Amino acid sequence: MAEIRVPTLGESVTEATIATWFKKVGDTVAVDEMLCELETDKVTVEVPATAAGVLSEIVAKEGDTVGVDALLANIDENADASAGATPAPAKPSDTSEASEETGGDSGASVDIMVPTLGESVTEATVSTWFKKVGDTVAQDEMLCELETDKVSVEVPSPAAGTITEILAEAGATVSAGGKLGVMTAGAGTASASQPAAAPDITMNAPADGGRDVEDAPSAKKLMADKGLERDQVTGTGRDGRIMKEDVLKAGSASAAAPAASAPAPAPTSIPRAPVPAEDAAREERVKMTRLRQTIARRLKESQNTAAMLTTYNEVDMTAAMELRKEYKDLFEKKHGVKLGFMSFFVKACCHALKEVPDVNAEIDGTDVVYKNFVHMGVAVGTPTGLVVPVVRDADKMGFADIEKKISELGARARDGKLSMAEMQGGTFTISNGGVYGSLMSSPILNPPQSGILGMHKIQERPMAIKGQVVIRPMMYLALSYDHRIVDGKGAVTFLVRVKEALEDPRRLLMDL
Repeated sequence: MAEIRVPTLGESVTEATIATWFKKVGDTVAVDEMLCELETDKVTVEVPATAAGVLSEIVAKEGDTVGVDALLANIDENADASAGATPAPAKPSDTSEASEETGGDSGASVDIMVPTLGESVTEATVSTWFKKVGDTVAQDEMLCELETDKVSVEVPSPAAGTITEILAEAGATVSAGGKLGVMTAGAGTASASQPAAAPDITMNAPADGGRDVEDAPSAKKLMADKGLERDQVTGTGRDGRIMKEDVLKAGSASAAAPAASAPAPAPTSIPRAPVPAEDAAREERVKMTRLRQTIARRLKESQNTAAMLTTYNEVDMTAAMELRKEYKDLFEKKHGVKLGFMSFFVKACCHALKEVPDVNAEIDGTDVVYKNFVHMGVAVGTPTGLVVPVVRDADKMGFADIEKKISELGARARDGKLSMAEMQGGTFTISNGGVYGSLMSSPILNPPQSGILGMHKIQERPMAIKGQVVIRPMMYLALSYDHRIVDGKGAVTFLVRVKEALEDPRRLLMDL
């Protein structure tokens, strides 16, 4: 007997509501087939079957609230599943029942499925198809690329054969475990693909007028409480299903409309003023990528939630630069990686965080969670936007290990190969605007973290030292922090300790 339990729901999320069961007791299920959908405060989470068999028991019904790892259902692996062994059971989003017969005599039909997208990520946008219907592909050859909130995910061919049908065209929104297309395994000819004449059916196509779409139970209750009709709410769930957050958005919009006398809350984006026709003809409108939408949302959430304040200092980089110049060739020869300045800053921050642990902590409700470790986020600019891969246990690493890890994560970020796990769990972040020439800026917190250090351009400036004016390579440092947990004294102390460690790197070796 295989148990189906509630998966991990994401950071700080401990419970969810059963939105929809797509299977009932007695149904035959295949491995990884979607059984039900859970709804949290932020996202919807699909629960796949962990084994093939027959769904023998449903423990948690639709509308029930369940915690992480709670038992949802049981699957009898020993039951007769021969009826479902040949054709893959259709998911609610599948729109074609004839795909199993597409291959004919040329080979078995194979579904091209959406892979696992990462923790708490339930949907993606089809960015690009690299193959078209009728193309012959090799096993593991890249077929298409999906774009999630954080990373790009490549979808390889599950077998060698011929693409016979594409169900989700570029631009379509697909769910984890959904079907992207169908292919015929083996050396099939292109002629086998010709009957598939309906590639225009996409995963996010509107449902037929007569189709009955079951809305999330929590959404129904909230619509009733707010007095909203179904046609007043736009559903963003599977097949247009209305989720709880859709009702909240609709309720906010309807409440804001008549509020002429009371001050209205600031909108997420200011409506555009009318544009003259001659200017509109020269404009280009491009839809924001999921990554850019997520960056915008999280930065605004950070400003709205944290009591953010920034303190500044400057550091004389002479000692660090001389040390790097003296040992960089020997360092690269021994460790196989270049010695950069980022490892100096990571070590200096780890050193300072030990003395000022508030900057490495986070707020959870009415509690302060202190981290007895340092998972250092290092902001990396990519062609699609800013991402923050995490160097885990940076406080236990040496200069060489830090440089190797940063180099590896940076390359993976620029290639769009980072996984969700590699960008989660950071306790503090460093952002280097100096690589772009920034002289001074105020970085925005990366929630739920309480601190972020901004590095800037190294610039020679005249400095008064021991009564003499000398030219020194100087860098401005900026620490943005959450004033709810970090006091001004702690923030200034942290920045001074970073400055001291960089101006005299020997302090790092002696833990001073």
